[in-house]
Amino acid sequence: MTPTPDAPHITVRGEAHLETEPELARIGITLTARGTDRRATLADLTRRNATTLDLVKTYGDAVEHLETGALTITPELTRHGRGERVRAHHGHLHLTAELNDFTALGELTTRLADLDLTRIDGPWWTLRPTSPAHKQARQQAVHDAVQRAREYAEALGTTLTALLDLTDTEPEPAHPLGRAMRTMTYGAENTDEPATLDLEPQRQHLYAQVTARFTMAPPNM
Repeated sequence: MTPTPDAPHITVRGEAHLETEPELARIGITLTARGTDRRATLADLTRRNATTLDLVKTYGDAVEHLETGALTITPELTRHGRGERVRAHHGHLHLTAELNDFTALGELTTRLADLDLTRIDGPWWTLRPTSPAHKQARQQAVHDAVQRAREYAEALGTTLTALLDLTDTEPEPAHPLGRAMRTMTYGAENTDEPATLDLEPQRQHLYAQVTARFTMAPPNM
């Protein structure tokens, strides 16, 4: 529809910025094994994996997702000598756990970090894709666009008459969605249960942006 003096158009942008508590936290778990025998290294890594999975699964419904990633067994070759010889084998296995209970998260993270040859990465805080917060941010952006258009029309001494189109422009977040904490441990002589790590969830920043085009009654200029 082409704007005319009898049917002028007004185009505005609506924006919303919402802060809310996270719903999920994700941690990365890297298990390591090393030995001179390839099969023994793989068996050691398999044992560590079973121990880790059993520990994570004890947290029940607090764990929403538990996934196994890449498995690597890499030979380490000697640097000296006439021929290439395998000095050792290094094994790595990556797991990812996603939790919805942040008290359980702190306890689990501490217990995992206390295991031998185990590295923890994270947590990364986030919202579910279906979180009501996304809907709230989008609705606030639409309300902002309508309010802006009405204010411009009011400044011209007229009113809006119809909505022509509404476009969701999906701006990029201006803040990261999570903060990473990195820990590496190789076990300890002390067998006492470690103190639970106190984690402070990082608030999530949601952004929504729309572009709206309206018609308005001809102003008296």
